[in-house]
Amino acid sequence: MWKEIKVLVIDDDEKRRHDLKVILDFVGEVAIGTTGDNWKEAVESEDKENVGCLILGTTKDVAKVIIDVLEWEPSLPVILLDDATIVDDAEDRVKKVVIARMETPPNYTKLMDTLHRAQVYQSQFKANSARGLRRDTQLFRSLVGTSRSVAKVRELMTQVADKDVNVLITGESGTGKEVVARNLHYHSHRRHKPFVPVNCGAIPQELLESELFGHEKGAFTGAVTSRPGRFEMAEGGTIFLDEIGDMPLHMQVKLLRVLQERTFERVGGTKTLNADVRVIAATHQNLETMIEGGTFREDLYYRINVFPLEMPPLRERTEDIPLLLNELVSRIENEKRGSIRFNSTAIMALCRHDFPGNVREMANLVERLVITHPYGVIGVSDLPKRFRHIDDLDENMVLPDTGNSENGTPGFVNMDAPALLPVSGIDLKEYLSNLECNLIRQALDDCNGVVARAAEKLRIRRTTLVEKMRKYDLHRVAS
Repeated sequence: MWKEIKVLVIDDDEKRRHDLKVILDFVGEVAIGTTGDNWKEAVESEDKENVGCLILGTTKDVAKVIIDVLEWEPSLPVILLDDATIVDDAEDRVKKVVIARMETPPNYTKLMDTLHRAQVYQSQFKANSARGLRRDTQLFRSLVGTSRSVAKVRELMTQVADKDVNVLITGESGTGKEVVARNLHYHSHRRHKPFVPVNCGAIPQELLESELFGHEKGAFTGAVTSRPGRFEMAEGGTIFLDEIGDMPLHMQVKLLRVLQERTFERVGGTKTLNADVRVIAATHQNLETMIEGGTFREDLYYRINVFPLEMPPLRERTEDIPLLLNELVSRIENEKRGSIRFNSTAIMALCRHDFPGNVREMANLVERLVITHPYGVIGVSDLPKRFRHIDDLDENMVLPDTGNSENGTPGFVNMDAPALLPVSGIDLKEYLSNLECNLIRQALDDCNGVVARAAEKLRIRRTTLVEKMRKYDLHRVAS
């Protein structure tokens, strides 16, 4: 979970500074409000470690204020307000520390996202300063997980983030393809320019050309005014073409021309426009199979597939599930929307689920549970039925502090203790079977082989215990 930060607000507009301070206080951030001339006195008694970012409005010289603040604390990212401008000939370091521009009053979601990015920036800056590195894989914090497949994705992203080449992200729906695209943009030299996402499958085919390239007034029925397209909106930045496999063939030809010549025309227009845009595409379909079927152009495929990135499905990185659950809950807590906790058995049940919807399905589950069980501890019985891959009766088992099992697998202290999974993963079915068998054997030993008493100790029915004894070939001593 990210720490709460103090925000330094420097603005000569007293009313705007006051209003912004009230808003920041409301969302739980401590604001230090001051003017461009008096900011040094305002932070004189402050610990630099507690200041997370600078929000800068109108001052006599915006660039000079940024330089002075960076000399005081070089790790601070800068967020510019409304009309705050930096002259074109300002130093590069001044422009590089500006991570966003924000309108006032700010949109809540945009404000929280910007403050989150500020913390990511500062954390990365300090990490790089400590290691003497310009970039490292911790940059991509949104990709939660310690599995080998996620580590590989981070490594590839580190290699291509600063390279101005087209990237094709493949993977099942819900694996986080747009998260990867946004990370690549925010950590490229184009990060100060727009990131424009387009879902090619959600736009009607007859409107897709106008949506991408814009149109002139009168180009077709209903075109009452001229309108820029997404490529114009993304000028200098990144355009993300999601579900590019759904793009019709006639549009694939037009897109190929843009990628080859870096020019295009609006629908109904004659003026040629330049396209200084990085293209990141994504799809859940197999484009090579589509090429064989004649539904996707081979030449376009090779244009967009300069650097491929494949997102692994969640079922292939089970060891990341506890970390993802913690991250999703932390985000909800940071947004002040509540909190929940999962006990160990619930986490085991979720680790057995295939998650056909991947991370998106898990996020939706967490959102639902936060609403239905606010501030509760989630057990197997609280999960929707399709997620209950462990018997309800087994949830009441008290797991002893075994430390090490016969197979060397870490044990559990109790049902509310956090689940600890090895980085290399675990065979949950085998683990749970061994654990259940050992607990039944211990209960029988404690009760001198009396099945009825052992069942009572395990809080399950006697007939259920008999069935489990038969399953594990445990000899019945008494009844």
